[in-house]
Amino acid sequence: MKEFDPGDNSASIASVIDRVRPVKIGMPVTSVHFLGDSAAFVGAEENVFVVGGEAEVSPVAVHGGGIMCAASDGGRIVMGGDDGKLVAFSASGEVALIATDAKRRWIDNVALHPDGAVAWSAGKTAFVRSGKREEKSLDVPSTVGGLAFAPKGLRLAVAHYNGVTLWFPNMAAQPEFLGWAGSHLGVAFSPDNKFLVSTMHEPALHGWRLADNRHMRMTGYPGRVRSMSWSVGGKALATSGADTVIMWPFGSKDGPMGKEPAMLAPLQARVAVVACHPKHDILAAGYSDGTILMMRIDDGAEILVRRNGTAPVSALAWNGKGTLLAFAAEDGDAGLLEL
Repeated sequence: MKEFDPGDNSASIASVIDRVRPVKIGMPVTSVHFLGDSAAFVGAEENVFVVGGEAEVSPVAVHGGGIMCAASDGGRIVMGGDDGKLVAFSASGEVALIATDAKRRWIDNVALHPDGAVAWSAGKTAFVRSGKREEKSLDVPSTVGGLAFAPKGLRLAVAHYNGVTLWFPNMAAQPEFLGWAGSHLGVAFSPDNKFLVSTMHEPALHGWRLADNRHMRMTGYPGRVRSMSWSVGGKALATSGADTVIMWPFGSKDGPMGKEPAMLAPLQARVAVVACHPKHDILAAGYSDGTILMMRIDDGAEILVRRNGTAPVSALAWNGKGTLLAFAAEDGDAGLLEL
């Protein structure tokens, strides 16, 4: 694997910079999602910015203040705000109110299920509304740090202090508790439903093999892991938090237990956000110095998408077909790459 020196613009690395369509959002972007082939950049406050084929930017007001969280299933983006509202933005451009918190608390986290169910949290309470519009809630011991639906069945993981609670909203059984000391934030099921992984407040991941709740410690990061993405088929989990992309192996029944992670695309900057390709063993990584690289997972071959020297990359996403990559930096500078 050839290392790219961000300080040397003559480094011999393949580049697709000239194929990127620049997009000027004009305000900080926290995430980006595709609705069909239109990229929707979620701003830090009030607006979603929809960008079509000619890179024209159309702002749409969705909240009355800060946008705290967002999730998308490809047909809609659901967002929570500090105005206590949960809203959906559809591919047709419609904005619909899903829920308003009774206490007007911030909506901190949101997750979507393929069958149309939506989950969100405010304070210590997680809510689920199924496609039948039946709303249920669960209180956990501390503020909810993250939410994720299992890929099979209506099962919700609720991350919080000292562990993760697994809840079947449609069953009377008591929720299952997976304990591990510390503050658990982001959480994700593996695509095969065999593993659960959480990001910690400390610079580490923690995981459980769901068949027997065996612990999986994934440590050694210099910084907190704020972004993770499953490779196609769930064979590996790409993570931020270091000056390389850390790839944990999940192709066997033991997951990463007893195995060393792969380390791809080292730079003199920290990885800020990762996004695996939906169809091939390729991923994109954005760095704290504004660099964006694409790389093949099997051999680490790299392609430069964006040069360093700007604000940290804050958002990356592929469209469902894997033919478009959208990105944005914290200062609102963004772009679209067609492959």
